[in-house]
Amino acid sequence: MGNPLNLPFDPIERAHENWTRRWGASPAMAAVTSIMRAQQILIGQLDNALKPYELTFARYEALVLLTFSATGQVPLGKIGERLMVHPTSVTNTIDRLERQGLVRRRPNPNDGRGTLAEITDSGREVVEHATRDLLAMEFGLDCYDDDELWQIHTLFAKLRVNFGDFPGGPDTMREPTEK
Repeated sequence: MGNPLNLPFDPIERAHENWTRRWGASPAMAAVTSIMRAQQILIGQLDNALKPYELTFARYEALVLLTFSATGQVPLGKIGERLMVHPTSVTNTIDRLERQGLVRRRPNPNDGRGTLAEITDSGREVVEHATRDLLAMEFGLDCYDDDELWQIHTLFAKLRVNFGDFPGGPDTMREPTEK
C-alpha cells in the first residue's frame, strides 16, 4: 500500500491517541507504526522506479550484491545471509533473475553440492541503469537532508546492534562523509 492516503488527519497519531486512552501513551507504538508505514511507502516507490527493468527492490538488491562481489558470483546461501532473507526467498529471487537472463546458476567448485549465482552482462547493465534511477530519486528519501539521513541510519544501527546483527562500538556508528 504505497499510495498516498490523502487523509485530513494523521492516522498514526489518531491511533496513538486512541491507544493512549486505552492503555497509556506508547511512543514505541507510534514509532513502530510510523516505521511500518514508511516501509510501505518506500517499497512502493522503489518497486515503481524499478518496474521498467522488471525488477523489485529485493531482486535489485541481489543483483547489487553480485555486482559487488569480486568474481560476480556468490553462493546462494551467502546471498541469503547477506540480504538477511530466508533460503526460499533467495531461490525465488534467483529463479526470476535467471528467467530474465540477468543471472545464471553455476556449480560451486568449492562445494560439490552448492550452487553459485553469477551476474550476466545484461544483469550488470540493468544494475547500472536502475541504480542511476534510484540515486536520482534519493531512494525515496529526498525529503531528508544528508545529516538527517545519517541520523536515521545511526538510529537504526543501534536497533540492529541491540538485536545482535553485528557487534556494536564506535566504529559501527558511521560519521557522514564530506561530499
